[in-house]
Amino acid sequence: MDSKILLSALKERKQVYGTLIVSTSPRWTEEVKKTEIDFVFIDTEHMPIERDKLSWMCQTYKALNLAPIVRIPSPDPYTASMVLDGGADGIIIPYVETVEQVKSVCGAVKYGPLKGKRLKNFLDGKEDLEPNLKHYLLKRNADKILIINIESKPAIDSLDEILGIEEIDAILIGPHDLSCSLGIPEDYGNPLFDNAIRTIIRKAKERGISVGIHYFWGLDQEISWAKEGLNMIIHSSDMVLFRDALKRELDTIKSALKD
Repeated sequence: MDSKILLSALKERKQVYGTLIVSTSPRWTEEVKKTEIDFVFIDTEHMPIERDKLSWMCQTYKALNLAPIVRIPSPDPYTASMVLDGGADGIIIPYVETVEQVKSVCGAVKYGPLKGKRLKNFLDGKEDLEPNLKHYLLKRNADKILIINIESKPAIDSLDEILGIEEIDAILIGPHDLSCSLGIPEDYGNPLFDNAIRTIIRKAKERGISVGIHYFWGLDQEISWAKEGLNMIIHSSDMVLFRDALKRELDTIKSALKD
């Protein structure tokens, strides 16, 4: 999907599918396309990807009609603007817990290149923009996607208020950080964790906002949450899927050879 189609699907809460892409090989993009996923998730919060390499990845996936969605390292509007200028179709803001954090980045995604006091006053409802300027900004950013990471107990406690920000296109659950915030690190089968996931899904559904998760640890859980209303599936990563498939097939060969 290109960004326009992906954004439309998110607004209609349709199922969309992606994976985390770690490989920066120029030969990798065509192979990713063959999987028939809808978009790619590129993570610069935890993965060391240089600016020029990130831009190359975004531009290449865009050319293949696989919308590149990039998680930036922190809720920083200037980083968001830089990544969008490099070719990203959407931004994921990590570890959001407050309305202020969302607003600080949503201006860059939805109203760039406007910055500074005028943008803040506009987002706070203290100042309107000239009709020509507003039309220009909305047209310029019409296909930009804003996704926020919900990955802590304080974020869930503030979620009703956060979801009131109309510029948000989707929320993405961060399971590892969420499990730690709940005091049950990596205990993904714990009822407390499952209840937190379902609470986020329910709150998003009630506001008509798409909700997704980036998950590695169980297809049955992903399917169960999707039936509950999770509609943005970011399944595993190219690195993990390669590791698991190679080990599985080598184990089969070794077993047949009694090695």
